[in-house]
Amino acid sequence: MNDPIGDMLTRIRNSQMRGKSTVSTPASKLRAWVLDVLADEGYIRGYESTTDKNGHPAIEISLKYFDGTPVIRELKRVSTPGRRVYMGVKDIPSVRQGLGVSIVSTPKGVMSDASARSANVGGEVLCTVF
Repeated sequence: MNDPIGDMLTRIRNSQMRGKSTVSTPASKLRAWVLDVLADEGYIRGYESTTDKNGHPAIEISLKYFDGTPVIRELKRVSTPGRRVYMGVKDIPSVRQGLGVSIVSTPKGVMSDASARSANVGGEVLCTVF
């Protein structure tokens, strides 16, 4: 797998289209940090570390719905392994006039765009969520 974050986002999108309550993805620190931001912003219920049937570490993500529709309407990967997108603190985009969230990997950790602006740091824009 070349793009683990893109794979996780696709699993979340596909599970929400099918109406699943949980989705499993292989575990990594970066995936957990991205999921921390999604949980803090209220896009997912939470996640927990588990193991899959082969004994490999995995993450079980609890998806969130409101009146039967997924809370996450749009989930886009911005920076890919083939095309990294770095932005300074002044250039970090606001998603849907501030209604959505950009997830940014900064020297101070993975955080939302609002947190990056308040901490006055830029970095790699991993994905956008609305």
